Amino acid sequence: MRTHTGEKPFSCDICHKTFSQRSHLNTHKLFHKKDGPFSCFICNKTFRLKSTLNIHLRIHTGERRFSCDVCQRKFNQKSNLNAHKAIHSGTKSQSCFICQKTFVKKTNLKIHQRSHTGERPYSCDICLKTFVHKSSLKIHLRSHKGKKPFSCGICQKTFTQKPHLIPATK
Repeated sequence: MRTHTGEKPFSCDICHKTFSQRSHLNTHKLFHKKDGPFSCFICNKTFRLKSTLNIHLRIHTGERRFSCDVCQRKFNQKSNLNAHKAIHSGTKSQSCFICQKTFVKKTNLKIHQRSHTGERPYSCDICLKTFVHKSSLKIHLRSHKGKKPFSCGICQKTFTQKPHLIPATK
């Protein structure tokens, strides 16, 4: 019956994803566990389910088997394709309970809400600096590791971030 009504009363206490059946929630919770019997032979990350390992391996192979029928953009997971399709429909069903700003994706709403709460969930293990976005932490970690993956094609100077390659305007 819930399939037809769209009701999803079971919610993950970690990522807040909702499910129509408790068994689906229980399977989903396995994705959050860090250790498991299935290990990636490339990066050694471990998984509780073999199917999750197989999905993870697509990151390394670059395989993107799910294609958007509107713009032909490809995705490595069906869930990412489905989230992408909401952008084409323009349906902004996620609403901030504080300022009522609306979002297409639940993850964008969650990140937005941090502007109200001040939450900075990502922390550098080296200097303890905190960040709102996981990507900001990854960029920050380059400074500790001395990694500068972006280089100027003219002078070969290297940078930690791609936007630093763009010349400053006067």
